Amino acid sequence: MIHGVEIKELTTHTDERGFFREVVRGSDPIFPEGFGQWSHTMSYQGVAKAWHVHQKQVDWWYVAVGAIKAALYDTRSDSPTYGEIQELLMGEGQPAIVLKIPPGVAHGYRVLNGPAHVFYIVSREYDSSDEGRIPYDDPEIGYDWTAGTEIS
Repeated sequence: MIHGVEIKELTTHTDERGFFREVVRGSDPIFPEGFGQWSHTMSYQGVAKAWHVHQKQVDWWYVAVGAIKAALYDTRSDSPTYGEIQELLMGEGQPAIVLKIPPGVAHGYRVLNGPAHVFYIVSREYDSSDEGRIPYDDPEIGYDWTAGTEIS
């Protein structure tokens, strides 16, 4: 796991009416940086969105509908996991989680089952000066967005 990336496993309460799932509380240990903005994005099956990186902002992702393969790449030269890639499956058919992405960790996703609805909270309000982009096919990262999940 990339240094500073955290996962909160969620509890789902189900009955004959459906389910209830608490996603994040202000007092959660995964949420000390606090709330800046809450956003919702929808992407169609097969879409890849990458790479995005912030130097100040923390992101927390939750996939409510559909399924994605999230990919993370550690750009922080002072990190013990510098240059490492981490993948996670999120959304329907996967354990319910919230993914915390710290500053300096590039992130993106590909929709495996869509449309996918990703809800994300960020620690700061939108600031274009903190919106870093890296090309999806950056040769230094060398990530293949079309690759399937490894068979183990």
